[in-house]
Amino acid sequence: MNQPPYPHSSGQPDPEQQAATPGCWWHPNRPTALSCARCGRPACPDCLREAAVGFQCTDCVQTGQRQQRTQEKQYRAAGLGVTTIAGTRPLDKAVVTPILIGVNVAIYLITAVLAKSPWDNERSTLFNDWVLFPPSVGLNGEWWRLLTSGFLHLGPIHIAVNMLSLWMIGRDLERLLGKVRFLAVYFIAMLGGGAAVYLFADPGTATAGASGALYGLLGALLVAVLRLKLNPGTVIGTIVLNLALTYAIPGISVFAHLGGLVTGVVAMVAIVYAPAKNRVAWQAGMLVVVLVAAIGLVFVRNAEFSQLTCTQESTGAVTCVSDR
Repeated sequence: MNQPPYPHSSGQPDPEQQAATPGCWWHPNRPTALSCARCGRPACPDCLREAAVGFQCTDCVQTGQRQQRTQEKQYRAAGLGVTTIAGTRPLDKAVVTPILIGVNVAIYLITAVLAKSPWDNERSTLFNDWVLFPPSVGLNGEWWRLLTSGFLHLGPIHIAVNMLSLWMIGRDLERLLGKVRFLAVYFIAMLGGGAAVYLFADPGTATAGASGALYGLLGALLVAVLRLKLNPGTVIGTIVLNLALTYAIPGISVFAHLGGLVTGVVAMVAIVYAPAKNRVAWQAGMLVVVLVAAIGLVFVRNAEFSQLTCTQESTGAVTCVSDR
């Protein structure tokens, strides 16, 4: 009588084969023919995890994860790794934005204390020395008003609305641009808004507020969304709505908003569309060009003011007429 070719086909394990099979490294009572692709130790199916190549034991998986995290930290600490469209590493949180908010609020509180009124803080001496009044710039050379006016606000509602807008727009934009580039866009847009007011607005009207810089950030945000190929509908709608309010509500400086918006767009284009090679040099050079252009507008208006005569009427209004 011939023996069957598979004497243990009944389903029972072969005792000799079972004795020759090593036990799992973590469960010695479990014989296994499997092993870790990394360390080679025998492992049962419960102790193996799928890896990029083969299967690895749980110890090797955890060790690999720790090594990867350490390498990523060293890689980023060396200035390498993922960068944003501006060529900088994304920030974990905004730093400059809350500082700007704190500075604006502090200056508002100082003017309110000096004026002894939170609603009529424009009566303070600091407010009068810093507000953008074109004749003071053109005739007296008080050029700092082009920037200092961006830190002044008329009453608590004005400061609250602007600082809320700065927080909502600035924190994400700062994380995208980095602290230095964000500050560059902010102050160039502020100067652009001030220069537009100085050049085009009624010379007898004083202007104050951070709206020029905020519109610059809105324009920068639109450029960033387009550069990332995202849906720009929300940003465009926000800009259109704010421009409509600018024209509809009296007392709002149209030129400050438009000047800040245009300058912010141009500055952001210079940052996010700069060539990858020598990117920092390109960005710095183009931002300097935008800055020089804004300053050039100021000098153009200075030349025009040399041909104007400004007089203050009994009502306090200032009228400027050409000598020609």
